[in-house]
Amino acid sequence: MGIEFTSTVDASIDEVFAWFGRPGALRRLLPPWQPMHAMSEADSLADGRAVLGLPGGLRWQAQHVGSDYSPPHRFVDERVVDGVTSIPPSLAGPWRHVHDFREAPDGRTVMVDRVHTAVPAALLRPTFEYRHRQVADDLSSHHTARERGFAPSVIAVSGASGMVGSALCAFLTTGGHRVIRLDRHAHDGHGDDVRAWDPAAPASDLFAGVDAVVHLAGAPIAGRFTDSHKAKIRDSRVEPTRLLAQAAAASSTVRTFVSASAIGFYGYARPDEVLTESSSKGGGFLADVVGDWEHAARVPGIRTVQVRTGIVQSPTGGTLRLQRPIFAAGLGGPIGDGSQWLSWIDLDDLVDVYLRALFDDRLDGPVNAVAPAPVTGREYAKTLGRVLHRPAVLPVPEFGPALLLGRQGVRELAAADQHVDNRALDDVGHRFRHATLEESLRHQLGR
Repeated sequence: MGIEFTSTVDASIDEVFAWFGRPGALRRLLPPWQPMHAMSEADSLADGRAVLGLPGGLRWQAQHVGSDYSPPHRFVDERVVDGVTSIPPSLAGPWRHVHDFREAPDGRTVMVDRVHTAVPAALLRPTFEYRHRQVADDLSSHHTARERGFAPSVIAVSGASGMVGSALCAFLTTGGHRVIRLDRHAHDGHGDDVRAWDPAAPASDLFAGVDAVVHLAGAPIAGRFTDSHKAKIRDSRVEPTRLLAQAAAASSTVRTFVSASAIGFYGYARPDEVLTESSSKGGGFLADVVGDWEHAARVPGIRTVQVRTGIVQSPTGGTLRLQRPIFAAGLGGPIGDGSQWLSWIDLDDLVDVYLRALFDDRLDGPVNAVAPAPVTGREYAKTLGRVLHRPAVLPVPEFGPALLLGRQGVRELAAADQHVDNRALDDVGHRFRHATLEESLRHQLGR
């Protein structure tokens, strides 16, 4: 029982081993479809301990074994029992995970995972396919950034605990960068890598020693479009962004300010246009908010990038998190007639876009963060159904989503029709990890 999984990574053995030892590695390796999260990472591959949270308050604790530690060729971790919450996972039997690394003749690295457990290999294989793909793709993205002269930097991130922020922070720290999380509720006990941030009055020294800022904070857009909800969407974005951008521009060290944005800028009904960064602003509430949001991020004296994000694909949040159980039950289908264009992006590709915004000086202003192959709503439903091996033929009447979003919310979110092109990224030769929807969904759902 157990599994042995091998792949070859296009990086040196020292680079690969160092990646595993940096903060964020565990979070980058946890498959998003599994019901677990990293509570704490091991502070050492030699003798540290990692703790994973499981449903029901259970804990999986992995202890690294000092006697088997041999950098850069091997480290080992074993599941241990420490406290009542770690007892139920231990009933599945022992778990010993050996991580081996060998230098290949061409300078690449052969990475081998051996897990000794009672769990069958067939159940473990999707997890290790995902892990090896993440390591290879993350190292490739960081290599591209280094080739462009992006040295280890200090990067401040707002909204660091959200779906995008948590993935981005883990990705950046595994690349050797220091991330400072901007937290509205921080206090002195949070440590050097967390700073208190008052969105209404950022401190004058908020960005002391910071090289770049990534601003992701904002109230969730999904929700019933009542007057109060719309006010939260706007008030959490426009003025806080303006003040944060001004603070970044006033800093003596910040070189780049990257702000989240959305393809909602183009309006909700542009069915006959291919929308590029030079296309005009559309109509509707979200278009007006995004227009003001982007304007607030533009300040003189600093390179500013607004990342106009499409529909992010990840089962940890967004629309896929809502749709996955419905489609898994065989009840999924397109909204309405399914003819509307849906411009999407894989979560890991979005992380890469933020990295490029940080290191590539050719990007300045709005950037469409969308995959190169948008689909119609009908195609999306068909693809998700195929990946989950479920039928996806039941059209969803618009009154269904309207119960959650209201009529305006459906019009501007669930049934929005936007064929968005990634012209700016294409112009700088950006490479996507998951360029097709099926490839992205299989990666995110372990299929």
